[in-house]
Amino acid sequence: MFSTPREEIESRIRALQAAITEKGFDGALIVQRADLFYFSGTGQDAHLFVPSEGPAQLLVRKDLDRARDDSSLDAIMGVRNLSDLKKAVLDACSGRLQRLGMELDVLPVNNFRLYDDVFGEAEIFDVSPLIREVRMIKSSYELGLIRRAAEMNDAMFAFAGKILRAGMTEMEFSGLLEAFYRERGHQGYVRVRSFNQEVFYGHVMSGRNLAVPSCSVGPTGGPGPNASLPHGAGQKIIGEREPVQVDYVGIVGGYMVDQARTFFLGQPADEFLRVHSVALAIQEALAHQGKPGVAAEALYKTSLAMAADAGLNRGFLGYPQPVPFVGHGVGLELDELPLVGKGSPHRLAEGMVIALEPKFILPGKGLAGIENTFVVTGEGLEKLTRYDDAIHVVESEYTGSVPPVDVIP
Repeated sequence: MFSTPREEIESRIRALQAAITEKGFDGALIVQRADLFYFSGTGQDAHLFVPSEGPAQLLVRKDLDRARDDSSLDAIMGVRNLSDLKKAVLDACSGRLQRLGMELDVLPVNNFRLYDDVFGEAEIFDVSPLIREVRMIKSSYELGLIRRAAEMNDAMFAFAGKILRAGMTEMEFSGLLEAFYRERGHQGYVRVRSFNQEVFYGHVMSGRNLAVPSCSVGPTGGPGPNASLPHGAGQKIIGEREPVQVDYVGIVGGYMVDQARTFFLGQPADEFLRVHSVALAIQEALAHQGKPGVAAEALYKTSLAMAADAGLNRGFLGYPQPVPFVGHGVGLELDELPLVGKGSPHRLAEGMVIALEPKFILPGKGLAGIENTFVVTGEGLEKLTRYDDAIHVVESEYTGSVPPVDVIP
């Protein structure tokens, strides 16, 4: 059984071939694992050569048998070294290779130099923008997996509300949530395209840790477990009358949703309730505005204007350095196109899947805000992650054991 239906792979390759032909490329050589999986159906150590015309070639270093089990492509062969790779590529394009596309946004410089030397007769150009735009529009097959990921996340948030107790550490709480995920097949690792960004499930933070700035490309960060991984859950004990935000990524079959909810141990202060209500109003306005043809940047500008009108522009989308976006595409990676932010060139189109995250940092106190994943339909944005958007109040204290919880399918 192939990992991805044959018709999906064929459709994706045709779309990429049309894009590279328009740009005058003779072919694209795909190396990065998320792109490789998208166009071939396997995550094995391989190259995928997509010529401007003709069948794609999956050229596998390790493991050939597993690649053949995974991928529906007809042309799959083993290669031992770069000389074998060059010969296979030239054969696939009948010896004509002048303009070769590669993923220069993620390809290490030393690797690029090797390919540049091997394919010395050809000039190498960046094909990443074309690949990312092909991947930006999700098929009904992809949306089916993303909807299942949303169901996984909604179940996880219901579980979180039942087990959260004051006295737990953030790491202890996150470990229980991650075990819930793993029992349901979550892969653990969250793929991101941005250099040096690492995500393990997502972020769990509480109280003042929610306002700790970090290197994370998102609006929140937290101190993390140590200085080498300076974001996400740490060893802080979760206390009474403070916010706890779970910002986690559900994944099914490699496809993800991004979702955040706030829990409160005890009754929330009025300030948190007010700011949270503004975040919900921004989300509702963007969901109403977000119809096909609307500029992605326009949604970002709407969010800035609404935050300013509420007197909350300080701390909106991060503090002291706010991020320049209120949303981002999701799919096989957490940071896909379109960017719903400053300078985005994209307009919304049916099949785009975006996470909207209007969040407010309250310096020294925590965070208020929301995140949900939406799909763009002909009528507008459909919310896929459906767990209640409200702040969830948890009253009980931690006793050192987790209460029994009904199994959630």
